[in-house]
Amino acid sequence: MRRRQFIALVGGAAAAWPLATRAQEPGRIYRLGELHLSPRSEPWNIALFDALKPDGFIEGQNLVVDDHGFGLHVEQLADHATAVVKARVDLITCAGEPAIRAAQQATKSIPIFAVADDMVRSGFVASLAKPGGNTTGVSILATELDGKRQEILLEVVPGMRRMAALADANGTLPQQLQALQDAARARGVELSIYRVAKAEEIAGAIDAAKTSGAAALNVLSSAMLNNNRQIILPRVAALGLPAIYQFPVVAEEGGLIGYGSSLEQIYRDVGARQLVKLLRGVKPAEIPVEQPTRFELVVNLKTAKALGLTIPESFLLRADKVIE
Repeated sequence: MRRRQFIALVGGAAAAWPLATRAQEPGRIYRLGELHLSPRSEPWNIALFDALKPDGFIEGQNLVVDDHGFGLHVEQLADHATAVVKARVDLITCAGEPAIRAAQQATKSIPIFAVADDMVRSGFVASLAKPGGNTTGVSILATELDGKRQEILLEVVPGMRRMAALADANGTLPQQLQALQDAARARGVELSIYRVAKAEEIAGAIDAAKTSGAAALNVLSSAMLNNNRQIILPRVAALGLPAIYQFPVVAEEGGLIGYGSSLEQIYRDVGARQLVKLLRGVKPAEIPVEQPTRFELVVNLKTAKALGLTIPESFLLRADKVIE
């Protein structure tokens, strides 16, 4: 949608809805601007808006949500961020480094709720306890777990000499990639890294990893990669390449292993609570950035069987969920 059309849409809704809903939900209409690579239909997005209802923020009554801010491409983020700022939304929600950077570059005054791998290391907030500025949210620690996922692959695919990592060129830092290579080398394994900047490059990178002789693939933490798992999952399956992912739900969708926090739980329990505070006027600088406290390991034995891979029983006993 063009920027002018979006501004007209949100502005028109804000003007018309109070009359339509006054009998049910008198008072203010709250407008959310959105900046997401993920579609709105993802379970974590659904969980967030559902969790706002008990606190009285109900879409169609006193809440206007920018549907056109979901499922964006990286190159669309800056323009859409400018659009939501011009539309004078009350709050911007965003996830992933490119989206958050676009939001912060577009406004220094509108509150921003953000979900990122590491809010402090990426420079989005000053500290967890005192974010400063107009941004708060959740650090999901996904990047810190990339090394743990690499260790898991080395355990599940014993004896391999070559492995690969699929990295987001827009997000993963060079020093993080170097740390992964150093850790692999210490185990006598050569790690090849394939960096992609957009969805169109993903399939080719996975093919190149397989051609290089990699025996397994670590899909590194990234909003862009997670939101393109519909490309990744069938590709690694067709190539017979064992892979691990940053979120447990991906194993439930057919991936071999998922290890990390539950996005659905984060958005439902933490995100909704922070959004309610922001919508009620608490300043982002006064809301500490939170981190997940639980990480889940999910293994898909159906996928392992299709790959001809035998998962050690000792490993399965450590899993939070085994899909048979």
